[in-house]
Amino acid sequence: MAGSEDLCFEEGMQEEKWQKAMNEEIRAIEHNNTWELTNLPKGAWPIGIKWVYKKKTNAEGEVERYKVRLVVKGYKQKEGIDYDEVFAPMTRMETIRLLISLAVQHKWTILQMDVKSAFLNGVLEEEVYVEQPLGYMRRGEEKKVLRLKKPLYGLKQVPRVWNERIDTYFKKNGYEQCPYEHALYIKKKGEDVMFIALFVYDLIFTGNNAEMIKAFKEVMKKEFEMTDLGLMKYFLGLEVIQGKDDIFVS
Repeated sequence: MAGSEDLCFEEGMQEEKWQKAMNEEIRAIEHNNTWELTNLPKGAWPIGIKWVYKKKTNAEGEVERYKVRLVVKGYKQKEGIDYDEVFAPMTRMETIRLLISLAVQHKWTILQMDVKSAFLNGVLEEEVYVEQPLGYMRRGEEKKVLRLKKPLYGLKQVPRVWNERIDTYFKKNGYEQCPYEHALYIKKKGEDVMFIALFVYDLIFTGNNAEMIKAFKEVMKKEFEMTDLGLMKYFLGLEVIQGKDDIFVS
């Protein structure tokens, strides 16, 4: 995983900050009924999983959060058995820049949210079995495996499953999908308008009605357990400084 720390499980277990992050990951997974412990069916095989450690930093390079992901070794999946369709659209950088230009022109603010655990927001259609994670194997049942009900990071179909989930939600709730940019959605209400750009697990949005945006953020946090990042400051190499009347991008 890009930007991950060069740590192995044994090293991570020696530091409290990483142990805490691992416990949070397991709690989130189990709380959302992501898997079930079972015997491996005859003819099936389990995919390995690993812990990935990452420091979340801000634009100044300061550590804001220690994050640990339980990641499936997706390179061992077999097409037609463990996965089928994997493609998911995401907003192009040209469109992100266009939204920034639009916000500058109308003096709108640009905001950002990200989903805490995107993999928990979809349903896995394929039969996938994974090994129990190191440090959290069920005592006395170490030979059993986990059948996934929902996808974990690392599975090839994760972006597709997440995209289908949020796309379905947007369309059921009055958002129009741009025919030329399938990860861009528009919500209109009279003269009020809001634009939402989806980039994998991040949402970039702007519009002309503060109350409409506030309501959108509250609903999204409840529906998808998203983190409100406030004003967009840093995104894929773009540093955005939003003042009272101007927006500067570098």
